[in-house]
Amino acid sequence: MNTAGRITGIGQGGHITLAHGGGGTAMRALIDDVFLQAFGNDPAVAQEDQARFPLSRFTAEGDRLAFTTDAFVVEPLEFPGGDIGTLAVCGTVNDLAVGGARPVALSAAFILAEGLELATLRRVVASMAACARAAGVRIVTGDTKVVPRGACDGLFITTTGIGTLPAGCDISIAGGRVGDVVIVNGTLGDHGAAILCARGDLALDTAIESDCAALNGLTQALLDAVPDVRAMRDATRGGVAGVLTELAEASGVTVRIEEDRLPIRPDVAGLCELLGLDPLYLANEGKLVAVVPAEAAERALAAMHAHPLGRNAAVIGTLAEIPASGRRGDVRLVNRLGGQRVVTMPMGEQLPRIC
Repeated sequence: MNTAGRITGIGQGGHITLAHGGGGTAMRALIDDVFLQAFGNDPAVAQEDQARFPLSRFTAEGDRLAFTTDAFVVEPLEFPGGDIGTLAVCGTVNDLAVGGARPVALSAAFILAEGLELATLRRVVASMAACARAAGVRIVTGDTKVVPRGACDGLFITTTGIGTLPAGCDISIAGGRVGDVVIVNGTLGDHGAAILCARGDLALDTAIESDCAALNGLTQALLDAVPDVRAMRDATRGGVAGVLTELAEASGVTVRIEEDRLPIRPDVAGLCELLGLDPLYLANEGKLVAVVPAEAAERALAAMHAHPLGRNAAVIGTLAEIPASGRRGDVRLVNRLGGQRVVTMPMGEQLPRIC
């Protein structure tokens, strides 16, 4: 985050003004007093327009570089279990981790609306810093822009992440094989349900919190136990249904999941029943879908159960051949009575602005 000098003292209260995006002293003070202090960047290094890394750092840990980017526009900015800042860090870390990469560093670009409370911005940035530390990554560069009041809802964040990919790691959504098993690391739909309740439109009194979490520790534990994980994907927008339909299509298999095995919190299930929603389609921000060989399922579950983010991990289904009457990309849910229904690719978001 570039700054031409150290200027502090914007205060704890107040609001973002257009001057904070004008490139002058107000913007320099904002960067210095809010972002650099939270992210722990050296002000001298932060005067540059880019972060710099020795190549040896990456070549020592892998033979390829993993790179991803994502934008976050959640409403409300703060919700039970997290805020837009934790989403921004966890979402980008997780996109790297489910590909088998070890996240190293992030950039963060902030679009701030005129009138945003500085106290809100400080809380979000503090959440980002704490989440990055917990995930073992650094936020090393970024940008800020200020737009007029009403041009965005308070705050949008875009994060980009880089990581190292170990030699021989070739996890792919197209890697599933007939006979493999499908595992999730915990309860489904928590984030989508938490955001829906946090918007206050339903006047519901619930204790549902977002599952927002960085999964790189869990994915590393899983890969240590089962190096031949076939596929992993974090189940964000579109939920588990979206991941499974992509898996079935890309891998050329039918995915069969069992309703009785789906780990769903009773309050989330009740909310979905009340509103006519399907928890398979609700967003998650700390859940992944992993596909492993059947003979490795017990090892995978043991490794996940030993990690705090995998205590409720469960096998929910298997990959099967496409039947003569079926088609590529089918996902079939077997209910408690033995009947089946086809789980289709989501046509659109059940809830907009969830991440």
